[in-house]
Amino acid sequence: MEGQYNPRTVEEVFRDFKGRRAGMIKALTTDVEEFFQQCDPEKENLCLYGFPSEQWEVNLPAEEVPPELPEPALGINFARDGMQEKDWLSLVAVHSDAWLLAVAFYFGSRFGFDKADRKRLFNMINDLPTIFEVVTGSVKKQKEKSAATNHSNNKSKSNSKTQRGSESQAKYSRAPQPKDDDELDEEDEEEHGDTLCGACGENYATDEFWICCDICEKWFHGKCVKITPARAEHIKQYKCPSCSNKRARP
Repeated sequence: MEGQYNPRTVEEVFRDFKGRRAGMIKALTTDVEEFFQQCDPEKENLCLYGFPSEQWEVNLPAEEVPPELPEPALGINFARDGMQEKDWLSLVAVHSDAWLLAVAFYFGSRFGFDKADRKRLFNMINDLPTIFEVVTGSVKKQKEKSAATNHSNNKSKSNSKTQRGSESQAKYSRAPQPKDDDELDEEDEEEHGDTLCGACGENYATDEFWICCDICEKWFHGKCVKITPARAEHIKQYKCPSCSNKRARP
């Protein structure tokens, strides 16, 4: 388990929160196959930990009482085979959200955050989608429904190959076509501005390469799934790590 450090300002606590959150999202999305295997129901009470370094770990709870930090939910491994995988992952995600808030406000209390600091910290945290929302795709579904109502002429996101090609062309044609920059950015931002990366949960940005899974239709930063624009051009059907690793469960 990684060594602890103590963030002391609102910005430091939020940075700690984002790092731990990113690690846990990774466990429940891009690294889900490894996470599933580590949560063996035959083992003792296991917890999912997220670290400020954006890494995750499945391990036994801390032995010291009381622990240095609040502990995640115990025994996440026991329910693994007793329910549908997606329901189990959603349950772990909910408990992970609760743990992240507990850790953040533990630091806030320990280092004497006043009412204004606590409110600012919560608002910063609240601007990010929860792990549950990222794992279940509920935020994307809500925003896609709203976008469909407000922008009925938008192209369907299911046409991922065409969009990937046009996005790639737009990014690599900016230099020879400077007059179209603003128009391309505005259209791209309008159509995808509410899209969240299925791996890290961050919002769409026009200056980053994205790719859409043809199976679950979730969008990902190329860097999060280790896909470059050049490699994407040769992929006929892209499957994200989660869809690629799916197999029949006993």
